[in-house]
Amino acid sequence: MRIKPLWAALLALGITGAQAGDLLQAWQAARQHDPDMAVAQAALRAGQTRRDQASALWRPTVAATATGGAMGSQTSAGGASFSAPGLGTSSHVGFNTSVDNSLGGRWSVGARMPLYSPERTTQGRKLGLSADLADVQWQATEQALMLQTAERYFAVALAQDGLRLLQRQQVAVNKALVEAQDRFQLGDAPVTDTHEAAARARAIDAQVLAAEVDLQIAQRALADTTGWPADALQVAPAPALAATPAVPDLPQWLDQAQARNPGLHQQALAVEVARQDVAQYARGAGTTVDLVAQASREHLSGSGRYGQGSNTAQQHLVGVQITVPLYTGGQRGAREQELLHLQAKAEAELDRTRQQVAQQTRAAWLRLQSGTARTSAQDAALRASQARLDATQLGRQVGDRTTLDLLNAQNDAAAAELVLAQLRTSLTLERLRLLALAGQLDERALHAATVDAAAAK
Repeated sequence: MRIKPLWAALLALGITGAQAGDLLQAWQAARQHDPDMAVAQAALRAGQTRRDQASALWRPTVAATATGGAMGSQTSAGGASFSAPGLGTSSHVGFNTSVDNSLGGRWSVGARMPLYSPERTTQGRKLGLSADLADVQWQATEQALMLQTAERYFAVALAQDGLRLLQRQQVAVNKALVEAQDRFQLGDAPVTDTHEAAARARAIDAQVLAAEVDLQIAQRALADTTGWPADALQVAPAPALAATPAVPDLPQWLDQAQARNPGLHQQALAVEVARQDVAQYARGAGTTVDLVAQASREHLSGSGRYGQGSNTAQQHLVGVQITVPLYTGGQRGAREQELLHLQAKAEAELDRTRQQVAQQTRAAWLRLQSGTARTSAQDAALRASQARLDATQLGRQVGDRTTLDLLNAQNDAAAAELVLAQLRTSLTLERLRLLALAGQLDERALHAATVDAAAAK
């Protein structure tokens, strides 16, 4: 659903004052304002870089070093063979060189590309799983905030409805009080009617004050999530749910929850990470085969025992390097055992999470089923209470009913209307919770709840 231009302008300008919006607009504001979403967004972006890290594990690395400064070198060789033009060949020759207090330098360049490394393979898999985990955590955070926004939004809607009903009842009670006082003065009603109406008026005044406080608390909670100004914040009425949508059978919901629940998916990824941790320390995992290339040069010159001298050495290498760990003091084996136990722990937690998700899904589905029946029954109860109120008002006019009867009938009708609004809201939230458990809570679901709310206008 696209935000209306006027609403977008007000949101962009941060204009304070009376703020009205539907559930989808509340979610769009919460997504931009809530700090949990900022944390999740940063974590998601960090997780996405891990796929690049996994690819980089198998790319060549190149390093260069250079050193310069005061250096010295003493070398001695014996049993060497020496030959030179015009001097012939000499055997068992000794060579000594000495360069002290000299200036020198060395540089080297090396490149390495892994060809075989089980440890790098597991590291790459872990990085990929970590990136997947960041995606799932983002989804879980998004759905949790959607649900929290809906709960706070409808808390405001219910608080508004409750205050509206109490204010309407307050007007009716005050009217009954004035009527009772007039009748008493005319001698047409006992003084007890006046006392009962006055007591009910004071009670309803206290209830209105409490409802105003409840509304302010609910508005503040929604404002914290959305960034909307809390003062005079308004939302759409509680859902009407004129037509209750069909709910799939429980086995279908259970299957969807097992396949798509974000929390369950996170735990399954944690098990895969634990398995890769074990593989990283398995026998033979430390063996590596690398393609290596190196080139280096070292030069120094200065004076020594034998006069002025200089040394220059150059090396280069292109080949394959094999590394096999032979003995690590038992550290790798002990670490492998630790990780095996941690893997078993992760698998047990996965089983526990799977059971919890199934229980929560079953409970939400059952509450949705019973809530539908309760809502229908309460709708009938509201119609009956309104009919009783109409009959009581007529009876009061002809003298067959007392003021207390009228006040009780008004209270019953208002209470029945509020309970119906609560049941309808609970039914909507239960449907959203069921969708969240199945990993299907999205803006379309919020829009559907918004349409339900609009039907109440």
